[in-house]
Amino acid sequence: MTTIQHDSIPTSTREPQLHPGDQHEIPSFEAHGSFDSLKDRIKKHYEIASDYYYSLWGQHIHHGLFRAAGETKEQAQVNLIHLLLDISALAPGAKVLDVGCGVGGTSRFLARERACRATGITISGRQVEIARQLTKAEIGSKSSSSSSSEPDSSVMEYPRKDDGKHPGGGGGGAVRFLELDAEKMAEHFGGERETFDCVWISEALSHLPNKELFFSSSFALVGGSGGGSSKGGLLVIADWFKAPGLTAAQEEADIKPIEDGMLLPRLYTADEYVAMAEKAGFRVRQGPLDISKDVAKTWDISWSLVSSPSLWAFAISQGRDGLAFLQAFRAMRRGYANGTFRYAVMCFEKP
Repeated sequence: MTTIQHDSIPTSTREPQLHPGDQHEIPSFEAHGSFDSLKDRIKKHYEIASDYYYSLWGQHIHHGLFRAAGETKEQAQVNLIHLLLDISALAPGAKVLDVGCGVGGTSRFLARERACRATGITISGRQVEIARQLTKAEIGSKSSSSSSSEPDSSVMEYPRKDDGKHPGGGGGGAVRFLELDAEKMAEHFGGERETFDCVWISEALSHLPNKELFFSSSFALVGGSGGGSSKGGLLVIADWFKAPGLTAAQEEADIKPIEDGMLLPRLYTADEYVAMAEKAGFRVRQGPLDISKDVAKTWDISWSLVSSPSLWAFAISQGRDGLAFLQAFRAMRRGYANGTFRYAVMCFEKP
């Protein structure tokens, strides 16, 4: 965990160190004018903040799963990916649609370590740029690119590893990144154009206004268990949730500041996701697994990392959304501590 270094002075005379966030009021709640305006705000946020996210968290812009003392945030983030692989039993070499891919960390991991062929989609053009740059830098001169049917993308191939240490040999996978609204993915990939073995979505579904559309689109884009296949296509989810049965006061104190600062439509419970998945036609492979206690440290680390007064000044310069975003870090910590805010993983399968 990153610590803030202070000048060497006796403990008895040291003044308490205030976090910059303590010096700014939390903006009042601002209702979303419409789902379209919310998506515009989300896109603008990621266009501005993605470089900062990368500098703060690295290539994996999601929670870390802390399983042992002394683990770094980078190790914890990879632990979360491994947990999702465990609950899904995703086969090496699978064709994966990584929805809300951020700067492409998971897509690259699956291609490099599991020989998957991953397509990452994000609403942010800046994230696509960063993802492609990081992939090219990682693969280096060993890469080979092939043209795809998409005019705005190329497939970047990973060299195969024959070291006996990686499932499917490791490497030999490929990635591509597209700027695409997730709510249009069925239209973009659907029909006879393309199907996937797995739709993978980590901490992005909570942003989507029309979640039922996402579940039905995912069902349409993954293959079934027919045709001799023993396992149908997968939907793998890691996301933020509110606890069930909250009072109006708990919603107001703990949940609304998260929804506001993180640019979310209303937060759902994990059971509501299950109901929507089943309505779309999926069956449950792994029901909601609450790992809140093992990921909550993420926001303790985050709060310490956003201790620069210049960062808060930059956030304020971006308007009320910038300040509300940083203040939501505090709300996330409070929600985890109070048990009102939850984190869970789950997996569904197409019959």
